[in-house]
Amino acid sequence: MANKLIEDLQWRGLLYQQTDAEGMEKLLNEEKVSLYVGVDPTADSMHIGHIVPLLTLRRFQQAGHRPILLVGGATGMIGDPSGRSEERNLLTEEQIARNVAGLKSQMERIFEFGEDGNGAQLVNNFDWVGKMSVIDFLRDYGKLINVNYMLAKDTIASRLDTGISFTEFSYTLIQGLDFNHLYDHYDVRIQVGGSDQWGNITTGLEVIRKTHDDNAKAFGITIPLVTKADGTKFGKTAGGAVWLDAEKTTPYEFYQFWINSADADVVKYLKIFTFLSREEIEALEVSVQEEPHLRKAQKALAEEMTRLIHGDEALETAKRITDALFSGDLKALSASEMKNAFKDVPSTELPKEDKNIVDVLVEANISSSKRQAREDVTNGAISINGEKITDLDYVVDSKDRLEDEFAIIRRGKKKYHMVKFNSIQQ
Repeated sequence: MANKLIEDLQWRGLLYQQTDAEGMEKLLNEEKVSLYVGVDPTADSMHIGHIVPLLTLRRFQQAGHRPILLVGGATGMIGDPSGRSEERNLLTEEQIARNVAGLKSQMERIFEFGEDGNGAQLVNNFDWVGKMSVIDFLRDYGKLINVNYMLAKDTIASRLDTGISFTEFSYTLIQGLDFNHLYDHYDVRIQVGGSDQWGNITTGLEVIRKTHDDNAKAFGITIPLVTKADGTKFGKTAGGAVWLDAEKTTPYEFYQFWINSADADVVKYLKIFTFLSREEIEALEVSVQEEPHLRKAQKALAEEMTRLIHGDEALETAKRITDALFSGDLKALSASEMKNAFKDVPSTELPKEDKNIVDVLVEANISSSKRQAREDVTNGAISINGEKITDLDYVVDSKDRLEDEFAIIRRGKKKYHMVKFNSIQQ
């Protein structure tokens, strides 16, 4: 069984580094194993770059193993120096607690939780690190790891020129303490993490080795950094990171991110992010090569990811918005769907008053002049909320103000503009 799991992870490109690959495969063949991934609550939501280790851990759960999800209530207050050129801002306990709650709700979308069998469990390292005194930490763990050993870690060595505080310097040892605690109390034998976590994972293995007898067996796996074929950073858009929180990145925007994947990237993303079978993905790969205009792979990727993170109802909304924008038929959308779909288009604020369409077009800078505005209307180039306007005497009034706040005006086939209406000041 382990052979099939490891083979699938390799095919999906999810194995980067392993400690004692042969020993780990033997363990996975012989036992139902507990594995863990740690996530520090530095924000109240994860973005898509965070979830690759979690999705990988979910694959182990599907194979019968037990995921332990560690939220770093303690380490999140310190800051991981991995991938950083400067110190993180320290968060308060209240901020950490709020962030932990946000991450927990997102993890519940990915994993099957439960106390029995291989149900996922959520733990918080503040529960054990927070109770430890400085003396206990230095005596019981500080003595285990040589400073030279820590200085050799890439994440620490890379910061020596710019400077690193003792607080962040101690991070790798505290994460090692976590692995040791989970080994003792949850029978965790494997830690899974991104490629930047290799140094922290091996520190944990060193702590376990020095606090247990020779029969102690623990392992580490890292996952490659996800990159795009053109060399640009994965998971970023013009608007910033792609978040799992629907308030930060709407399900429609989330769906659009995946459906706009390049042909050169989409099969790779299907392997890494979805739970589609090898046969399904290989069939989609053929479609990319032979009928790329149909974009079947992109649609499958967008549907799988949106359903996983936001659910079926949000997926259907995202698809409805997408279809409406493609066809130009905005009448199928609700006011809230329209607001989500067009929140990033150019916008203009106008007084909330009845006004001739030509004046609205000029004042909102949609048409360059009154002459151009009249031509746009008479040529059928203007629509409001999906309704074509061809009457030069048309008055934009309350019937056009969605939620009494805004209207979407389209000029031509693709130029959209949001007009936001403000109450007239007395």
